[in-house]
Amino acid sequence: MKPGPRNLITDVAGLLVGHAQDDTIKTGCTVLTAGRPFVAGVHIMGGAPGTRETELLAPDRLVQEVDALVLSGGSAFGLDAASGVADGLRAMGRGYEVAGQRVPIVPGAILFDLLNGGQKDWVENPYRPLGRAALDAAASDFALGTVGAGTGATTANLKGGLGSASAVLDSGLTVGALVAVNAVGSVTVDNTPHFWAAPFEIDDEFGALGPTTPQNPSQFPRTKLSPRANTTIGIVATDAALTQAQATRIAIAAHDGLARAIVPAHTPFDGDLVFSAATGTKPASDLDLLDIGHAAATTMARAIARGVFSATSAPGDLLPCWQNPDT
Repeated sequence: MKPGPRNLITDVAGLLVGHAQDDTIKTGCTVLTAGRPFVAGVHIMGGAPGTRETELLAPDRLVQEVDALVLSGGSAFGLDAASGVADGLRAMGRGYEVAGQRVPIVPGAILFDLLNGGQKDWVENPYRPLGRAALDAAASDFALGTVGAGTGATTANLKGGLGSASAVLDSGLTVGALVAVNAVGSVTVDNTPHFWAAPFEIDDEFGALGPTTPQNPSQFPRTKLSPRANTTIGIVATDAALTQAQATRIAIAAHDGLARAIVPAHTPFDGDLVFSAATGTKPASDLDLLDIGHAAATTMARAIARGVFSATSAPGDLLPCWQNPDT
């Protein structure tokens, strides 16, 4: 298993990612879309999720494909980012056709970043225009770290961020992950710079420090912020042809990667959620599904570490960055 040429989720051919953020508010959103609708699934394991249109992703629902997936900051306010994305898609003539009308299908999820030092005294909800701007910015190449949905993200001891990674399997299938890391838990081991995800690192992609032995394995990492400033939300994607039920299994598998990279994960205070996306350009066997699920987990773990590794300092920060732990 090796990374794709970009080591981004957009190594899955046809996928595009766009960011938009407001650095004064310390928040933003990230959109994943494609030139045509794609199969999607979802699995939620956190105790405090915030979502839009996730129920329609169940395998027994009428609509089997979506036009975009949205990750946003802003808690419940951030759900409006998907409305801006839907506006943009409708203007493009995209969406599920109902008697001549086009209804874009845009599931979304939010994280809580309202206590991160940014100015939250807006008069009008800023997330709808941020969603539209993120859609307009969608491209094959995109930045990591303090951008998009990761702009105001935090972890127990460090700034969080927006991460991505990819893997090309021996079968030729590609798997990618995209994640906004905003966890109650820690992405690094105790007070060291070593990532929990270190065993899965490829090509020194997040510091090449390797694993270390926890000194206090039973100690809960207490955040400097509120224990409710939380939630890690992400997407795993593949170019395999999957049904909605199979895509759901891939989303479930990706949660293993989340738990390998964040300690603790899936707490009552987190809204941990993973979407899955399948573009369907390559056939896949049942055995391939096993490999895709394993790659979804390891790629998600790597993407989480890359998001925190790539975070950068900004005025008003309440937590340091991995790159500048003393600031």
